[in-house]
Amino acid sequence: MYPTRIVLGICGIALWMCDPLVAADGKILRAGAATSNITPWLGQPIVGNWQSPPAKHVHDELHARCLVLDDGATRIAIVVADSLGIPREVFDEAKRQIHEHAGLAREHVLTAATHTHSGTSAGSSKASAPGLNDYQRFLAGRIADGVRRAINNLEPARVAWGTADEPRHVTNRRRFAKPGTTIPNPFGGQDQVKGCAVQRDLVKPAGPVDPQIVFLSVQAADGRPIAVLANYSMHYVGEVPSQDISADYFGAFAQRIQRLLQADWLDPPFVGILSNGTSGDVDNPYNCPPERLPPYGRLWHVADDVARGVVSQLATLEYHDWAPVDMTQREIELAVRKPTADQLARARQLVADPQRPEAVPHEREYAYRTIRQHESPATIQVIVQALRIGELGIGSMPFEVFAETGLDIKARSPFKPTCTIELANGSYGYLPTPAQHKLGGYESWLGTNRVEIEASTKLSAALLDMFEELRQRSSSPGGS
Repeated sequence: MYPTRIVLGICGIALWMCDPLVAADGKILRAGAATSNITPWLGQPIVGNWQSPPAKHVHDELHARCLVLDDGATRIAIVVADSLGIPREVFDEAKRQIHEHAGLAREHVLTAATHTHSGTSAGSSKASAPGLNDYQRFLAGRIADGVRRAINNLEPARVAWGTADEPRHVTNRRRFAKPGTTIPNPFGGQDQVKGCAVQRDLVKPAGPVDPQIVFLSVQAADGRPIAVLANYSMHYVGEVPSQDISADYFGAFAQRIQRLLQADWLDPPFVGILSNGTSGDVDNPYNCPPERLPPYGRLWHVADDVARGVVSQLATLEYHDWAPVDMTQREIELAVRKPTADQLARARQLVADPQRPEAVPHEREYAYRTIRQHESPATIQVIVQALRIGELGIGSMPFEVFAETGLDIKARSPFKPTCTIELANGSYGYLPTPAQHKLGGYESWLGTNRVEIEASTKLSAALLDMFEELRQRSSSPGGS
């Protein structure tokens, strides 16, 4: 009698020979997924809030969650890492290692941060030496390792894409005030709206929300779940102890959808991935759920609802044994936003007089930011990517993008559905629309927003042009 492993091997060969994924034209879609633990060490400052206390506890580990797809002609990788934001130079180093060790083109790797506010910084301190610091080198290496392991896990696969709506957990946090209410800003002026606002005198939202969850379901040939990549436009949840490291609801989603799919103890392991959509001005409503929950209770509640929303649609999907995979990338030059002469003079006066009381909260912090903006290079180069998996379109921008920008891209994209992953391939602050800039508010302040006022318009136009390029490539003779 053959040993069990040999019998299984022979059966596997037989199944492959009659595998329905081997189409008449020989096309095979392959997929692989993996995770890398990127948890930083304790003692580093927790970033994402005005105070940065040292981390004292790891509530749940941080991960880089990786998905690789290969349609036989094109191979791409998508990485979503649990971090507030990751500088381009860290992602570039990860891509360098991926290309060196796995041969995957740098421009075929989409790397993004989730925007958890319960992690330590992936940036560099102003006092650090040139080059990457210890955690940045660790992070780049672990991202590269995750993609290489996902490549090792490549196998014949099938894919489906879909959407679900979850409106209960999104609210536009930028709000107009009641008539007669003043909203001073740190620059000596007045805003029309206030961000991060829960005050009762702030009433009308200044913009829309996007309640749609866009997702990709990836299965092995036998239906075994390989990965689910979802996109939801909600900033983060928080409400965790200030010195805890946590992946927030992004990590909780990964755990919850694995359990809902009964995908525990699979080999290779199932990977659930939740990317952040266009949520620069979108928070979780403070009254949903209405009851007061213990630490982590709210983020688990949100994660459960988002995961259930995805799972509720899986039975309705049509899986494709093969689908075209394609990706394109552009470098876009943007002007760096500069202070006016009056703003710069005011900032220097504040910095020169550390004993002067602040007229409004964070006035001195924004004085320092104003000076840094003045001293910054005149332009920056940012990466914008567009990819398609079948009829699913995915874009990326390296900013905290406003919901109205994402909704506009969805409406005008030739691919249905379409989503945009923010904080991808870099982290350059908020990206208000020109109309939102006129209203003021935290997200538009100089130093919170660091690039030209027309940047969102330029990046959206580029992304839509790239989607059209992908559409035309697939319909041309010899296309995918």
